[in-house]
Amino acid sequence: MNRGIKIAAGIGIIIVAGVVVIPSLIPTSTIVAKVSDEVTATTGRTLQINGDVTLSVLPSLKIELNDVHLSNMSSGSQANMVSMQQLALHVPWLSVFSGQVELDKFVIRDPEILLEKDKQGRANWQLLANPTPAENKAASNAPVKLPEGLDVSLGEVAIYGGKLTYLDASSGAKQELSNLDLTIQLPSLYQALQVKGEVTYRGERVSLESTVTTPAKAIEGQDFSIAQTVSSPFVNLEFSGDIAQQGAAINGKLNLKGDSLKALTQWQGITLEGQDEAFNAFAINGVMAFKGDVFNLTEFSAQLDKLAINGSSTITLSKVPHIKAQFDLGDLNLNPYLPEPVAKEAVKEQDEQAPQPIVWDDTKLDLSALKQLNADIKVSAKSLQAREIKLGENQFSLKLQNGVATLGLDKFNAYEGVGNGKVVVNAAQTPYQLTTAFSLKDINAQPLLTDAIGFSKVLGKGALSWSLTTQGQSQAEWVGALAGNMAFALQDGGVQGANLAEMVRKAQELLKGDISAMQKGLNADFNHEQTTDFSALTGTFNFVQGVGTNQDLMLASPLLRITGSGTIDLPKTQLDYRLVTGIVDTIEGQHSADTSTGFKIPVRLKGPFHAVKTSVDVSDAAKEQAKDKVKDKLKDKLKGLFGG
Repeated sequence: MNRGIKIAAGIGIIIVAGVVVIPSLIPTSTIVAKVSDEVTATTGRTLQINGDVTLSVLPSLKIELNDVHLSNMSSGSQANMVSMQQLALHVPWLSVFSGQVELDKFVIRDPEILLEKDKQGRANWQLLANPTPAENKAASNAPVKLPEGLDVSLGEVAIYGGKLTYLDASSGAKQELSNLDLTIQLPSLYQALQVKGEVTYRGERVSLESTVTTPAKAIEGQDFSIAQTVSSPFVNLEFSGDIAQQGAAINGKLNLKGDSLKALTQWQGITLEGQDEAFNAFAINGVMAFKGDVFNLTEFSAQLDKLAINGSSTITLSKVPHIKAQFDLGDLNLNPYLPEPVAKEAVKEQDEQAPQPIVWDDTKLDLSALKQLNADIKVSAKSLQAREIKLGENQFSLKLQNGVATLGLDKFNAYEGVGNGKVVVNAAQTPYQLTTAFSLKDINAQPLLTDAIGFSKVLGKGALSWSLTTQGQSQAEWVGALAGNMAFALQDGGVQGANLAEMVRKAQELLKGDISAMQKGLNADFNHEQTTDFSALTGTFNFVQGVGTNQDLMLASPLLRITGSGTIDLPKTQLDYRLVTGIVDTIEGQHSADTSTGFKIPVRLKGPFHAVKTSVDVSDAAKEQAKDKVKDKLKDKLKGLFGG
């Protein structure tokens, strides 16, 4: 054996001996005990190692601690804040020889980490203070101060497996992250802390990357900066800003976007109902500030599908959150976001163009969510559409307090008119109570009534006002309990379905002949091509249980005077009206002082809204005409007898 081989063999023996002997010479139990004492002195928490402690020397000094536990704060929900299956510390030999021990790598396997706040708001991650029980209350509000000269350099911290749980005893909030795969770089408490990796949240893998500029400032409650990026299958979030007071004060810019709001909320356990084109792509941008329980959002813009929203808001987080906000909704079409209307029964192909009955929806609505939020919101929009209702530029306010919602139309443009009004929905108890009061001017009646209640028989422009109340939990119940009054005054319009002036003229002619033929000639079904024109139409309705009664209907046109009374039965969608129609003797028009009508005849409008029938009752008129004929004959006879 030559000399070189002997030297190599000797070195090998020394290395093997070192690997075998050196670990036995290092007092690992003493080191662990010292580390435990230092942790307790610095944090006020107990560090326990219940498992084996092993030490290896190659390629670096590595200490493995098994079954490790760090105790929780005294007011915590469980004994330990951190439990881990294994904690491995990698120490470079050069740092050992230099006398300044540094960690090269810090590996945590299968940890159980609990971050929580107690009912007093104290956080268990406030570690670097050691208050006595008597000092707990004061210490929870006092700033943490790092011991002078204290620094921590962990090199690379790797966390594999396990879970992290967040609990808030005051609000009951709970969130959990599992299957951790994180890498943390902490060269110093006074240099940037970087976190990168993946976690599982609600069954989905989420990637995150975070940078904290100065961990020491974060620990001491001073202002520090943070940049955060979170990516998931449903939403991507970016935040950059400043945080102070252990997270109690936050300022920064927020950007959030995703391809499907429907999928995002489903991930959070909330189902959004809507059409296929609703609740899809979304984005939120804004400047946010959070302090205490108050969250402010300014320079806010949001997109949802084709909707664009701008504004600002203040949210106060409490047992019942309160929102104060002002938004511009742009062109808002709510139809894709509303539940599908009740499907009508299929009709035969030949009847597809026939008018269909109105069917009120009896689906029970749940408005209990109104009790979970208080709000004071002002909203403006260039246009708004909900179902068939179409509004122009408008502004409305929403006040929500203890389940009572007051929706005010402060600026209202629709159907060529203007107006204002309010709707009050009391959902504090069932049946729900609804109150409405509106005053509209220059409104085009036909499209408004058609879109609102499917009634398209009245044409004209003018004023509408109403004060109505109802109660129930469905559209059908609300219609059936409707009570209050409504007034209208329309000009230059018409009533579709019959030409009353023409019918009265026919009645006059028919009275000269066979009365039995009269009914056949005058009774007629509703016909959209027939219209009774008017220059003025006024009246008032009083509603009781959905049935509107009118006693002062007045229609005026150059050749007609019509007065009437009757009922509109909304629950049954039935109309029953008796109109007294007369042809004016003078041709001076509807403003003539002469109110006489040379011939009067009652006209009946009756039937369901989709199939109103018009008929003329000529019995009274025939009797009067017959009396006149008898009088004329008597006069003629008297003239003949007396030579008059």
